Amino acid sequence: MRAALLLLAPLALLFILLHMAWGMLAAGLLFPILPAAACDALVLFWSRIALAALGIRLQVHVAPGAVSPQVQRGALLLINHTSWADVFVIAAVTPARFVAKSEVAGWPVLGWFAGCVGTLFVERGRRHAVHHVNHTVAGRLRQRQSVGIFPEGTTTDGSCLLRFHANLVQAALQAQAPIIPVGIQYRQDGVPCTAAAFVGDMTLGGSLWRILLAPRLTAVLHWLPEVSAEGRNRQAIARVARDAIGAALNLPEVDTVAPAAEAEQPVSGAPLSDPSGTA
Repeated sequence: MRAALLLLAPLALLFILLHMAWGMLAAGLLFPILPAAACDALVLFWSRIALAALGIRLQVHVAPGAVSPQVQRGALLLINHTSWADVFVIAAVTPARFVAKSEVAGWPVLGWFAGCVGTLFVERGRRHAVHHVNHTVAGRLRQRQSVGIFPEGTTTDGSCLLRFHANLVQAALQAQAPIIPVGIQYRQDGVPCTAAAFVGDMTLGGSLWRILLAPRLTAVLHWLPEVSAEGRNRQAIARVARDAIGAALNLPEVDTVAPAAEAEQPVSGAPLSDPSGTA
């Protein structure tokens, strides 16, 4: 199996580069003129092809009582974060946009692409920047555009859940929008694995190659019921969402603050995707 993957991986990589190129072309030329529904359909289509090219199968479990992701609109999605591929997993099932750290906007090619498809960028540790993003997110939610955030503040290897930061939950409270916990777990032959994890000193290229060489890699997405905001502040909502994801994925909760998030916590505590977080 690995020998076959080694032979096919260069072809898959070439296809991914071509797929990225046409995605950039569509984002730059078509998104400014197409209606929102058509842009959403393109994002869904592009993301599904991207997952197939990466060799990642997708399983979606919609919990009893949850509104189907194909129907849900205008929700704030609280998502655990393992890999840069998480954004494709989410975008393949529901037309969401994401919040990313401002550094992503400066990435060659990818930063421009992310901006074209509606990614929101926020500066770490700047209170006014978080307030601005909250205002923008609330506006998108009111327009029935779902927005995904990664409240752990960084990626993990998928073996636990870090503490959820809650500042951007305020946007959903302002917009009176649904708040949906979403759990993602990568598995091989039904067993949780670290093949897709993007942590430590990994490079994007190295992580991509690792995924391409992972046989039978599956992303299992758990779409969970809405968290009621009644009688809860944003911190309580974040705790409930974290508990729900932990239960769905059978993961322990570690009360650790990600280093980057810890540094910014006295000012903002903004839940930023790091190092990924583009749509």
